Amino acid sequence: MNVPILYEDNHLLFVEKPVNVPVQEDRSKDDDLLSILKEDLKVRYQKPGDAYLALTHRLDRPVGGVMVFSKTSKAASRLSDAIRRKAVDKKYLAIVRGKPKKSHGVLEDYLVKDKKENKVYTADPNTKAAKKAVLEYEVLGQKKGLSLLSIDLHTGRPHQIRVQLSSRNLPLYGDQKYGKKVNQTGQQIALWSQTLAVEHPTKKEEIKIKSKPPNQYPWNLWDRGTGSSSQQKNAQ
Repeated sequence: MNVPILYEDNHLLFVEKPVNVPVQEDRSKDDDLLSILKEDLKVRYQKPGDAYLALTHRLDRPVGGVMVFSKTSKAASRLSDAIRRKAVDKKYLAIVRGKPKKSHGVLEDYLVKDKKENKVYTADPNTKAAKKAVLEYEVLGQKKGLSLLSIDLHTGRPHQIRVQLSSRNLPLYGDQKYGKKVNQTGQQIALWSQTLAVEHPTKKEEIKIKSKPPNQYPWNLWDRGTGSSSQQKNAQ
């Protein structure tokens, strides 16, 4: 599997996660990103044993875009600490069905996860195990009943973007789990990890990496996520 490397040094490895690939081994036993990258490091650097690579954050299986892995234990520790301190800047692009009431806003909810269903729900703040979820969005463009959003994720809850938007009647294009009534089987979810900025674990400087969504519908209704309408003809 070809996994584009966006940035690499002795401590960090930024890649563009392919869609529909789990980040680590799950019950499906399908090829997972962590194992693929470990094997790639082992081959490229001719390591006699297993290559060290730590997973410090996740993306849902159907979601693609930029991810960072740690190549040393020092980087893993410092990156995990930065994530806990909310010192990692994550921005996403999402295409939703419908139009938000405001062109810019902050969404706050409390979410609970049903582990048996692997599904997340909004809940009352007093609900046991409910966790606060916050995101900020900006509408970049609207076309053909769809809206392109830039999303700044303030908290990293499971399925957070998908659930918070769906609960406001703005299901993501292609989302089979939280938008089954309006999406068709086989449509790819339109959620992309666009930007990831972290402080380098040893250089103490910001490393900011970007990734563009694929040149296919519905992303190509706009200029690869910039918000400008694409002039090319598109077919669903």
